[in-house]
Amino acid sequence: EEKLLYGSILTSIVSGATLPDAVEKTGKFSTYEFFSLRIGEESGRMSAVLEDLGHYFSKKIKQKRKVTSALSYPVIVIAIAFLAVGFMLRFVVPMFADMLARFGTELPAITKWIIAASNAMGKYGPWILLLIISLVIFTWSQRKQDWFRKISSGFVFRIPYVGKITQKVYIERFAHSMHLLLASKTNLIGALELVQKMVGYYPIEKSLDKIRKDILAGASLHESLAKFSVYPKRMVSLIRVAEEVNQLDMMFEKLSSQLSDEIEHETSVLGSVIDPIMIMFLGVMVAVILVAMYLPMFKLGTAFG
Repeated sequence: EEKLLYGSILTSIVSGATLPDAVEKTGKFSTYEFFSLRIGEESGRMSAVLEDLGHYFSKKIKQKRKVTSALSYPVIVIAIAFLAVGFMLRFVVPMFADMLARFGTELPAITKWIIAASNAMGKYGPWILLLIISLVIFTWSQRKQDWFRKISSGFVFRIPYVGKITQKVYIERFAHSMHLLLASKTNLIGALELVQKMVGYYPIEKSLDKIRKDILAGASLHESLAKFSVYPKRMVSLIRVAEEVNQLDMMFEKLSSQLSDEIEHETSVLGSVIDPIMIMFLGVMVAVILVAMYLPMFKLGTAFG
């Protein structure tokens, strides 16, 4: 497949297309990659841009692997937990419920709740499964719509710790893109316009519309950024200093490097914290069901004893 892709690019270039156009024509590359190559071609810095892209994707792959390793285990544990609890509620609890019903004794509140949950799963389980499948299909089909991106980005941002890391990932992409563009002597307005197409994060994309208008009206970049909570205050302060000394591209490069290091550290911490929490979560869920089922038996044994 890779040979076919490279062959397609080579054929397009031989036919007279530029490298960015040939890359875009394949449909296999992101907007970020296409615009980066176009910037390199227009500025005459193609080799530097390609080298920069190499470093960028090397860091991105490492970040992705860390995030994947940090989150894959919790996801597996949660899936197993729900499968185990679902199996117990659907098959194990009804057997206990039938046995307890024959004794005719008053059940503890927790046992009643678990039996009620079991009955609800037996009655509404297929509908719940159908609803989940429908939601997954709907989410997948609407993921690129503005209204959905706005809601989903706001939801993710509010998730403790994970929202903070997600925001930093896109802020790092914003800083890296700005460094790439400004280092290529792209003017500030043009750089912001291109970054809006490259960054792929709804809050930043929408904020850049207003930021460009503010700058055209005479405002500074740091003043415009300060109006939006998505940009950290520390970043705004550093950009203010960079504007005063006319070193914006250098400052964005430093910000990108710092944010990349922070993301790497925080994803490592996330993985080490989530693992024991998920194990405890699974243990508590199973323990609650078992205690709820055996508690009436203990009471009966005490009564007969």
